[in-house]
Amino acid sequence: MGEPCRRVKTECRNNQCFQEKRDDDMEEWLENTLSEGLRRDLAAWRGQYPWEGTRALPSPVYRYHGREIFEAAVAALLAGEHLLLVGPKATGKNVLAENLAAAFGRPMFNVSLHINTDAAYLIGTDTFRAGEVQFRPGPVYESAAVGGFCAFDEINMARNEALAVLHSLLDHRRLLEVPGSRQLAVHPAARFLATMNEGYAGTRELNEALASRFLVLRLPPLDETGLAALLGDALPQLSNEGREVLVALFLALTEKSRAGEISSRAVDLRGLLAAVRLIARGVAPWRALTMGLIDKCIEAEERELAGDVLALYVTQEMSAQLFFA
Repeated sequence: MGEPCRRVKTECRNNQCFQEKRDDDMEEWLENTLSEGLRRDLAAWRGQYPWEGTRALPSPVYRYHGREIFEAAVAALLAGEHLLLVGPKATGKNVLAENLAAAFGRPMFNVSLHINTDAAYLIGTDTFRAGEVQFRPGPVYESAAVGGFCAFDEINMARNEALAVLHSLLDHRRLLEVPGSRQLAVHPAARFLATMNEGYAGTRELNEALASRFLVLRLPPLDETGLAALLGDALPQLSNEGREVLVALFLALTEKSRAGEISSRAVDLRGLLAAVRLIARGVAPWRALTMGLIDKCIEAEERELAGDVLALYVTQEMSAQLFFA
């Protein structure tokens, strides 16, 4: 039993060993997260569609901690559906999408959408190369061709007319209309996921025709248990006391935001994780959390209110040693 552990520690410089360890970790997590029936169906699906391409498979740093949501998502994708993940900031939408792609053993194609996104960026365009016209595929085309999981980040940031090209891709036709009167039949393993924050500046209402092509999963805010587990994933050496302080602080900021006393800028999960990594490198906890959370607020009054919350849990004199065993 000791030899495999040594091999992971000393010989995992090659991709095959990393792949094996990642697969083992994923299987162990799925065993504890999915019902027996879903695990069986997922294994059969992966056996039917094994990944044989060269694109690296996702290896999530964080697990999605929400069994009911994850099981519903897996069931939907096994049924051939596409998913729209909706929720406020810091609910783990992108973490869920990455974990789904990893669980299904498919490569992931991330597409960040914005007001200037157009069909050519999504699907591809003709370019002149080596004296001839060649088609340069976009991320949607690549994902559809090889059977990847394509994630549209902030889908309600893009104009509806730019997304209209996805309609035939996402419905029963499973066809992608390519410039030049070509059609691409979508690979049977391909799935499309989208994330959406409601109420963000610059967002718009999603077109009903597009929304009808997704199943919608509304993700609940992270609770105390989920947030503690996420922090444990990020930094296993985090002490219990340190984790309790960080969870209490983040939930207190979340409540302030829900009450309308501060904006959601300080409720930044990425900022919290980045702050913890700074603390691990010896930066004072108050300074690190101010950088990662409090100073995200633009208005001075809002920064003061968020700073008052921070002071309830983390003082300027508090040592980084408190946070690590």
